Amino acid sequence: MILHVRFLLPPMYEAALPALLAVAEDISPVVQALPPDAALVDVRGAERYFGRDTVGLAALLRVRLLAHCGVDCVIGAGPGPMIARMAAREAVPGTTRVVTAQETAGFLADKPVAALDGVGTATARTLCSYGLDSAGRVAAAPLAVVQRLLGVRAGREVWERARGVDRTAVVPDALSRSMAAERSFDVDELDGDRHRRALLSLAGELGARMRGERQVCRSLALTVRYADRSVTTRTRTLREPTAHSAALTATAYAMHESLGLQRARVRGLSLRAEGLVPAEGAARQLSFDPADERARRLEAAADRARARFGPGAVIPGALAA
Repeated sequence: MILHVRFLLPPMYEAALPALLAVAEDISPVVQALPPDAALVDVRGAERYFGRDTVGLAALLRVRLLAHCGVDCVIGAGPGPMIARMAAREAVPGTTRVVTAQETAGFLADKPVAALDGVGTATARTLCSYGLDSAGRVAAAPLAVVQRLLGVRAGREVWERARGVDRTAVVPDALSRSMAAERSFDVDELDGDRHRRALLSLAGELGARMRGERQVCRSLALTVRYADRSVTTRTRTLREPTAHSAALTATAYAMHESLGLQRARVRGLSLRAEGLVPAEGAARQLSFDPADERARRLEAAADRARARFGPGAVIPGALAA
Protein backbone atom coordinates (compact mmCIF):
# COMPACT_ATOMS: atom_id res chain seq x y z
CA MET A 1 0.00 0.00 0.00
CA ILE A 2 0.99 3.61 -0.58
CA LEU A 3 0.46 6.38 1.97
CA HIS A 4 -0.14 9.96 0.92
CA VAL A 5 0.79 12.07 3.94
CA ARG A 6 -0.16 15.75 4.07
CA PHE A 7 1.60 17.51 6.92
CA LEU A 8 -0.51 20.14 8.69
CA LEU A 9 2.22 22.77 8.69
CA PRO A 10 1.72 26.40 9.68
CA PRO A 11 1.88 28.81 6.71
CA MET A 12 5.32 29.32 5.21
CA TYR A 13 6.96 26.41 7.04
CA GLU A 14 8.04 24.49 3.95
CA ALA A 15 11.62 24.36 5.24
CA ALA A 16 10.44 21.93 7.95
CA LEU A 17 9.78 19.26 5.31
CA PRO A 18 13.20 17.53 5.48
CA ALA A 19 12.82 16.80 9.21
CA LEU A 20 9.33 15.40 8.65
CA LEU A 21 10.52 13.16 5.83
CA ALA A 22 13.32 11.86 8.03
CA VAL A 23 10.66 10.59 10.46
CA ALA A 24 8.82 8.88 7.59
CA GLU A 25 12.07 7.29 6.39
CA ASP A 26 12.43 5.57 9.77
CA ILE A 27 9.34 3.57 8.82
CA SER A 28 10.03 3.03 5.11
CA PRO A 29 13.05 3.99 3.01
CA VAL A 30 10.81 4.53 -0.03
CA VAL A 31 9.67 8.11 0.60
CA GLN A 32 9.03 10.73 -2.08
CA ALA A 33 8.77 14.38 -1.13
CA LEU A 34 5.90 16.41 -2.55
CA PRO A 35 6.80 20.00 -1.63
CA PRO A 36 5.61 22.10 0.03
CA ASP A 37 3.75 19.96 2.58
CA ALA A 38 3.23 16.33 1.53
CA ALA A 39 4.95 13.03 0.82
CA LEU A 40 4.31 9.58 -0.60
CA VAL A 41 5.41 6.58 1.49
CA ASP A 42 5.53 3.04 0.09
CA VAL A 43 4.89 0.81 3.13
CA ARG A 44 4.59 -2.56 1.41
CA GLY A 45 7.91 -3.74 2.81
CA ALA A 46 7.39 -2.05 6.16
CA GLU A 47 4.17 -3.97 6.89
CA ARG A 48 6.07 -7.21 7.27
CA TYR A 49 9.02 -5.62 9.09
CA PHE A 50 6.90 -3.92 11.75
CA GLY A 51 4.22 -6.61 11.87
CA ARG A 52 1.49 -3.98 11.35
CA ASP A 53 -1.10 -3.40 8.67
CA THR A 54 -1.47 -0.14 6.74
CA VAL A 55 -3.65 1.50 9.38
CA GLY A 56 -1.19 0.52 12.10
CA LEU A 57 1.77 1.95 10.19
CA ALA A 58 -0.13 5.18 9.50
CA ALA A 59 -0.90 5.49 13.23
CA LEU A 60 2.76 4.84 14.07
CA LEU A 61 3.86 7.54 11.62
CA ARG A 62 1.38 10.04 13.02
CA VAL A 63 2.50 9.42 16.62
CA ARG A 64 6.17 9.81 15.70
CA LEU A 65 5.51 13.04 13.78
CA LEU A 66 3.71 14.49 16.78
CA ALA A 67 6.36 13.30 19.22
CA HIS A 68 9.45 14.37 17.27
CA CYS A 69 8.20 17.40 15.31
CA GLY A 70 4.94 18.47 16.93
CA VAL A 71 3.18 18.22 13.56
CA ASP A 72 -0.09 16.42 12.86
CA CYS A 73 -0.98 15.04 9.45
CA VAL A 74 -3.73 13.78 7.18
CA ILE A 75 -3.14 10.34 5.64
CA GLY A 76 -4.74 8.56 2.71
CA ALA A 77 -3.82 4.99 1.76
CA GLY A 78 -4.37 3.13 -1.47
CA PRO A 79 -2.85 0.61 -3.87
CA GLY A 80 -1.22 3.42 -5.84
CA PRO A 81 -0.25 7.09 -5.49
CA MET A 82 -3.39 8.40 -7.22
CA ILE A 83 -5.85 6.53 -4.99
CA ALA A 84 -3.82 7.40 -1.88
CA ARG A 85 -3.87 11.09 -2.83
CA MET A 86 -7.62 11.04 -3.48
CA ALA A 87 -8.21 9.21 -0.19
CA ALA A 88 -6.18 11.84 1.68
CA ARG A 89 -8.54 14.54 0.42
CA GLU A 90 -11.37 12.80 2.27
CA ALA A 91 -9.44 12.15 5.48
CA VAL A 92 -9.62 14.40 8.52
CA PRO A 93 -6.75 15.15 10.94
CA GLY A 94 -6.05 12.24 13.24
CA THR A 95 -7.53 9.60 10.92
CA THR A 96 -6.41 7.49 7.97
CA ARG A 97 -8.67 6.96 4.95
CA VAL A 98 -7.85 3.56 3.45
CA VAL A 99 -9.04 2.40 0.02
CA THR A 100 -8.09 -1.20 -0.76
CA ALA A 101 -7.65 -2.63 -4.24
CA GLN A 102 -11.04 -4.35 -3.93
CA GLU A 103 -12.71 -1.05 -2.98
CA THR A 104 -11.12 1.02 -5.74
CA ALA A 105 -13.90 0.64 -8.34
CA GLY A 106 -16.60 1.68 -5.89
CA PHE A 107 -14.47 4.52 -4.53
CA LEU A 108 -13.91 5.97 -8.01
CA ALA A 109 -17.36 5.36 -9.45
CA ASP A 110 -18.98 8.67 -8.44
CA LYS A 111 -15.85 10.83 -8.44
CA PRO A 112 -15.86 13.67 -11.00
CA VAL A 113 -13.60 12.94 -13.91
CA ALA A 114 -11.54 16.06 -13.06
CA ALA A 115 -10.43 14.35 -9.83
CA LEU A 116 -8.33 11.85 -11.80
CA ASP A 117 -4.61 12.49 -12.19
CA GLY A 118 -3.74 13.95 -15.56
CA VAL A 119 -7.24 15.29 -16.26
CA GLY A 120 -7.10 19.04 -16.61
CA THR A 121 -9.80 21.58 -17.33
CA ALA A 122 -9.78 21.09 -21.11
CA THR A 123 -9.80 17.28 -20.91
CA ALA A 124 -12.60 17.30 -18.34
CA ARG A 125 -14.63 19.66 -20.50
CA THR A 126 -14.25 17.37 -23.52
CA LEU A 127 -15.29 14.27 -21.58
CA CYS A 128 -18.22 15.98 -19.87
CA SER A 129 -19.55 17.25 -23.20
CA TYR A 130 -20.04 13.60 -24.20
CA GLY A 131 -21.61 12.61 -20.88
CA LEU A 132 -18.45 11.09 -19.41
CA ASP A 133 -18.52 13.31 -16.34
CA SER A 134 -17.52 10.72 -13.72
CA ALA A 135 -14.72 8.22 -13.35
CA GLY A 136 -17.26 5.40 -13.32
CA ARG A 137 -18.73 6.42 -16.67
CA VAL A 138 -15.27 6.75 -18.23
CA ALA A 139 -14.35 3.29 -16.90
CA ALA A 140 -17.55 1.81 -18.34
CA ALA A 141 -16.99 3.38 -21.78
CA PRO A 142 -15.14 1.38 -24.46
CA LEU A 143 -11.46 2.24 -24.62
CA ALA A 144 -11.75 3.10 -28.32
CA VAL A 145 -14.35 5.78 -27.55
CA VAL A 146 -12.17 7.51 -24.96
CA GLN A 147 -9.17 7.34 -27.30
CA ARG A 148 -11.21 8.86 -30.12
CA LEU A 149 -12.02 11.82 -27.85
CA LEU A 150 -8.61 12.35 -26.25
CA GLY A 151 -6.08 10.66 -28.51
CA VAL A 152 -4.55 7.22 -28.31
CA ARG A 153 -2.05 7.73 -25.48
CA ALA A 154 -3.98 10.23 -23.36
CA GLY A 155 -7.19 8.27 -23.82
CA ARG A 156 -5.65 5.05 -22.57
CA GLU A 157 -4.08 6.78 -19.55
CA VAL A 158 -7.37 8.41 -18.50
CA TRP A 159 -9.34 5.21 -19.12
CA GLU A 160 -6.92 3.16 -17.03
CA ARG A 161 -6.91 5.69 -14.18
CA ALA A 162 -10.70 5.70 -14.15
CA ARG A 163 -10.41 1.96 -13.52
CA GLY A 164 -7.90 2.49 -10.73
CA VAL A 165 -4.84 1.48 -12.74
CA ASP A 166 -1.95 3.70 -11.65
CA ARG A 167 1.44 2.97 -13.21
CA THR A 168 3.33 5.73 -11.37
CA ALA A 169 5.86 4.68 -8.75
CA VAL A 170 7.08 6.25 -5.53
CA VAL A 171 10.51 7.71 -6.27
CA PRO A 172 12.67 7.84 -3.12
CA ASP A 173 15.04 10.72 -2.26
CA ALA A 174 13.04 13.18 -4.38
CA LEU A 175 13.59 15.92 -1.80
CA SER A 176 17.24 16.14 -2.83
CA ARG A 177 16.01 17.80 -6.01
CA SER A 178 14.62 20.83 -4.17
CA MET A 179 15.49 23.17 -1.32
CA ALA A 180 13.28 25.85 0.25
CA ALA A 181 13.43 28.86 2.54
CA GLU A 182 10.64 31.11 3.86
CA ARG A 183 10.13 34.50 5.46
CA SER A 184 6.95 35.60 7.27
CA PHE A 185 6.21 39.25 8.05
CA ASP A 186 5.14 40.39 11.51
CA VAL A 187 2.24 42.29 9.90
CA ASP A 188 0.67 42.07 6.47
CA GLU A 189 3.24 43.85 4.34
CA LEU A 190 2.42 46.32 1.54
CA ASP A 191 5.92 47.76 1.12
CA GLY A 192 7.59 46.42 -2.03
CA ASP A 193 11.03 47.32 -0.68
CA ARG A 194 10.47 45.00 2.28
CA HIS A 195 9.41 42.28 -0.12
CA ARG A 196 12.66 42.73 -2.02
CA ARG A 197 14.73 42.64 1.16
CA ALA A 198 13.07 39.36 2.10
CA LEU A 199 13.78 37.95 -1.37
CA LEU A 200 17.41 39.08 -1.12
CA SER A 201 17.71 37.26 2.20
CA LEU A 202 16.01 34.12 0.84
CA ALA A 203 18.16 33.98 -2.29
CA GLY A 204 21.32 34.47 -0.22
CA GLU A 205 20.29 31.68 2.17
CA LEU A 206 19.49 29.23 -0.63
CA GLY A 207 22.67 30.09 -2.50
CA ALA A 208 24.84 29.56 0.59
CA ARG A 209 23.14 26.25 1.40
CA MET A 210 23.54 24.97 -2.14
CA ARG A 211 27.17 26.00 -2.34
CA GLY A 212 27.80 24.35 1.03
CA GLU A 213 26.38 21.10 -0.34
CA ARG A 214 28.09 21.59 -3.73
CA GLN A 215 24.81 21.72 -5.62
CA VAL A 216 23.24 24.00 -8.20
CA CYS A 217 19.59 24.43 -9.20
CA ARG A 218 17.94 24.56 -12.60
CA SER A 219 14.88 26.63 -11.66
CA LEU A 220 13.47 28.83 -8.94
CA ALA A 221 9.90 28.92 -7.57
CA LEU A 222 8.44 31.90 -5.72
CA THR A 223 5.38 31.47 -3.47
CA VAL A 224 3.54 34.51 -2.14
CA ARG A 225 1.01 34.07 0.67
CA TYR A 226 -1.52 36.88 1.14
CA ALA A 227 -3.50 38.18 4.10
CA ASP A 228 -6.63 36.28 2.98
CA ARG A 229 -4.58 33.02 3.00
CA SER A 230 -4.62 32.72 -0.78
CA VAL A 231 -1.35 31.78 -2.49
CA THR A 232 0.35 32.60 -5.78
CA THR A 233 3.27 30.55 -7.11
CA ARG A 234 5.53 31.35 -10.04
CA THR A 235 8.37 29.20 -11.40
CA ARG A 236 11.14 30.30 -13.73
CA THR A 237 13.89 28.26 -15.37
CA LEU A 238 17.36 29.73 -14.95
CA ARG A 239 19.57 30.42 -17.95
CA GLU A 240 22.04 27.89 -16.56
CA PRO A 241 22.19 25.78 -13.38
CA THR A 242 23.63 27.95 -10.63
CA ALA A 243 24.02 28.54 -6.90
CA HIS A 244 25.26 32.12 -7.41
CA SER A 245 23.25 34.33 -5.05
CA ALA A 246 23.24 37.30 -7.43
CA ALA A 247 21.65 35.23 -10.20
CA LEU A 248 19.08 33.76 -7.81
CA THR A 249 18.24 37.22 -6.47
CA ALA A 250 17.78 38.69 -9.95
CA THR A 251 15.42 35.85 -10.91
CA ALA A 252 13.44 36.22 -7.67
CA TYR A 253 13.11 39.97 -8.24
CA ALA A 254 11.90 39.41 -11.82
CA MET A 255 9.22 36.95 -10.70
CA HIS A 256 8.11 39.28 -7.92
CA GLU A 257 7.83 42.25 -10.29
CA SER A 258 5.81 40.19 -12.78
CA LEU A 259 3.10 39.66 -10.13
CA GLY A 260 2.34 43.38 -9.79
CA LEU A 261 1.90 43.40 -6.00
CA GLN A 262 1.77 47.17 -5.52
CA ARG A 263 -1.34 47.00 -3.29
CA ALA A 264 -1.22 43.38 -2.17
CA ARG A 265 -1.07 42.64 1.55
CA VAL A 266 1.62 39.97 1.74
CA ARG A 267 1.89 37.73 4.77
CA GLY A 268 4.94 35.73 3.71
CA LEU A 269 7.31 34.77 0.89
CA SER A 270 8.85 31.42 0.05
CA LEU A 271 11.61 30.64 -2.41
CA ARG A 272 12.36 27.11 -3.58
CA ALA A 273 15.38 25.97 -5.61
CA GLU A 274 14.31 23.12 -7.87
CA GLY A 275 16.10 20.61 -10.05
CA LEU A 276 19.15 20.33 -7.83
CA VAL A 277 22.17 18.60 -9.38
CA PRO A 278 25.81 18.23 -8.28
CA ALA A 279 27.77 21.37 -9.07
CA GLU A 280 30.66 19.44 -10.62
CA GLY A 281 28.30 17.94 -13.20
CA ALA A 282 26.82 21.26 -14.33
CA ALA A 283 28.28 23.37 -17.11
CA ARG A 284 28.74 27.11 -16.59
CA GLN A 285 29.02 29.69 -19.33
CA LEU A 286 32.36 31.44 -18.99
CA SER A 287 32.07 35.18 -18.48
CA PHE A 288 34.54 37.82 -19.58
CA ASP A 289 32.91 40.34 -17.27
CA PRO A 290 35.45 41.15 -14.53
CA ALA A 291 32.65 42.35 -12.25
CA ASP A 292 30.97 38.93 -12.36
CA GLU A 293 34.19 37.09 -11.58
CA ARG A 294 34.95 39.53 -8.75
CA ALA A 295 31.45 38.97 -7.31
CA ARG A 296 31.98 35.22 -7.34
CA ARG A 297 35.35 35.52 -5.61
CA LEU A 298 33.80 37.74 -2.93
CA GLU A 299 30.97 35.24 -2.55
CA ALA A 300 33.45 32.41 -1.99
CA ALA A 301 35.32 34.51 0.60
CA ALA A 302 32.03 35.31 2.36
CA ASP A 303 31.17 31.58 2.45
CA ARG A 304 34.50 30.85 4.15
CA ALA A 305 33.86 33.60 6.69
CA ARG A 306 30.37 32.26 7.46
CA ALA A 307 31.71 28.75 7.84
CA ARG A 308 34.22 29.98 10.41
CA PHE A 309 32.30 32.68 12.29
CA GLY A 310 28.63 31.82 11.71
CA PRO A 311 25.91 32.65 9.15
CA GLY A 312 25.64 36.29 10.30
CA ALA A 313 29.33 37.05 9.79
CA VAL A 314 28.77 38.49 6.29
CA ILE A 315 25.45 39.87 5.10
CA PRO A 316 24.46 42.17 2.20
CA GLY A 317 24.49 45.85 3.05
CA ALA A 318 20.76 46.13 2.23
CA LEU A 319 20.01 43.74 5.09
CA ALA A 320 22.27 45.40 7.66
CA ALA A 321 19.77 48.11 8.62
